[in-house]
Amino acid sequence: MTGTPPAVTVSLLTRMLREAFEGPPGPWTYFTDTSSGTGVFGTIGGLSAAVASRTGGPGGTTIAGHVHHLSSSVALSTKGLRGEPTSRDRSRSWTVSVVDDAAWAALRTRLREEYDRLVVAVEMHARWDEDALGVAIGALAHTAYHLGAIRQRLAPA
Repeated sequence: MTGTPPAVTVSLLTRMLREAFEGPPGPWTYFTDTSSGTGVFGTIGGLSAAVASRTGGPGGTTIAGHVHHLSSSVALSTKGLRGEPTSRDRSRSWTVSVVDDAAWAALRTRLREEYDRLVVAVEMHARWDEDALGVAIGALAHTAYHLGAIRQRLAPA
């Protein structure tokens, strides 16, 4: 029995990451709604800083907080795939909760940049062992979780 070819692993991981962040690529999806704008970027793209700073959900978190936390986590996943040391302490990634317009724009830009770096790290990764797959699948699952948390905060009451 042979394992999954690395090219298939990379293709699946990048397609799912793109779905999570950019939204569905076509008429079907792995896990998001099929309508446009359902990925992270589409969901947060039109939000104002005031909406992103509104508290809600468990712990009184904000969408800005989720985006900051997600940016930090994606950056750590990229480092992990590159073989760089990382910390599992994510407590400092919840330090942002309220943003003004400039900070909100910068936060969305940082998330896009961290996502782009993660996609490159996945595409360039040479050896898909258990650790590497755990990092990549963990990043995907973590993103899907926060996408759901963000979208729930936007659902009509």
